[in-house]
Amino acid sequence: MLRQIEGSRAVAETVALCRPEVVCAYPISPQTHIIEALGELVKTGELTPCEFINVESEFAAMSVAIGASAAGARAFTATASQGLLFMMEAVYNASGLGFPIVMTLANRAVGAPINIWNDHSDAMAARDAGWVQLFAETVQEAADLHIQAFRLAEEVSVPVMVCMDGFILTHATERVDLPTQEQVDAFLPPYVPRQVLDPADPYSIGSMVGPEAFEEVRYLAHARQLTALGRIGELGAEFAEAFGRDSGGLVHPYRSADADVVVVAMGSVLGTIKDVIDTQRAAGHRIGALGITSFRPFPIDAVRNALKGARRVVVVEKAISVGFGGVLSTDVAMTLSGLPVPVATVVAGLGGRTITKTSLGDVFEAALGDQLAPLTFLDLNRGLVERELERMALHRRSGPTAENMLRDLGVTGSRIG
Repeated sequence: MLRQIEGSRAVAETVALCRPEVVCAYPISPQTHIIEALGELVKTGELTPCEFINVESEFAAMSVAIGASAAGARAFTATASQGLLFMMEAVYNASGLGFPIVMTLANRAVGAPINIWNDHSDAMAARDAGWVQLFAETVQEAADLHIQAFRLAEEVSVPVMVCMDGFILTHATERVDLPTQEQVDAFLPPYVPRQVLDPADPYSIGSMVGPEAFEEVRYLAHARQLTALGRIGELGAEFAEAFGRDSGGLVHPYRSADADVVVVAMGSVLGTIKDVIDTQRAAGHRIGALGITSFRPFPIDAVRNALKGARRVVVVEKAISVGFGGVLSTDVAMTLSGLPVPVATVVAGLGGRTITKTSLGDVFEAALGDQLAPLTFLDLNRGLVERELERMALHRRSGPTAENMLRDLGVTGSRIG
């Protein structure tokens, strides 16, 4: 049914259609509307049987999800930014124990300094935690990915993180085609756990494992990811057939078949990128895009096949590996190893900075003319940075960097003496 609906509400109602039996979460912007809506659905009896558990922290939220999954319940939670980092010990435990928990990650910058706006630094911090990470481009895809996430998680016994850009998607109101309960039930069978705590058949889950078997345990976590890699594409195709729209899968090429330059990105920025590509195509430039939905497991073969014909690849990413550069672009470059395809990194949108069509157009034109540097910080205020570097060089007690730069921008009333 088509509805004009906020992204968070669309996700919450779709999750409810997946019949979770335990929802546990701690509020943190920008995911709060998701769990508020689910709490409302439980309270009114629209989502039943389901226990909504208020917890005292994000660490507790993931711990409760682990306990619920171990007891044989379909479990869901949501978080963002520092909340994900606070629960990180339990995040690793969930994947190491093979529990099929589904979690929405409303992507948000990680401080310090404190920032509540969108980038992908939280997801990148958890990229090696053993969770499947699926990135949504639109509100529609964010909702659809949750249905596929529950089925994937329970088939493979691996936790799945659905990443949707905070505020840009969570708080956007769009037209969304929400499925019926019958459609979801036909696609997502009841949860049958592979391991469950049963008083009639007691055993331990999460025992101490020493050097004699730990490597093998971690390898099996890797093997589950590889199994998930095969299923993600298959489930995307099944979903398209059942629901009549193309959501999910591994990658989504856009006007890239004959492109000299291909732009790679994840999440909502792909919409802006496609607009710029359309403009440049109209001007006669051969440029296309590749949207990556499955970041973990990384679809090496699909990415290599999609990019092998390009003359140059530009990766636009909303995160930075401090001291190195790109995160997604590193994976892309490794995937293209042995091919004469240079990869340039464009770090953009950190802390929610607007990514404009004008700025992207300038970068893409530079790439088409082979003038783009290997690492570019989109719209970086170099004058602001240089002033702070000079201040640090002149004064040992130069003060806090973030506050100094805000004063330089005139955001606060204070001045450096």
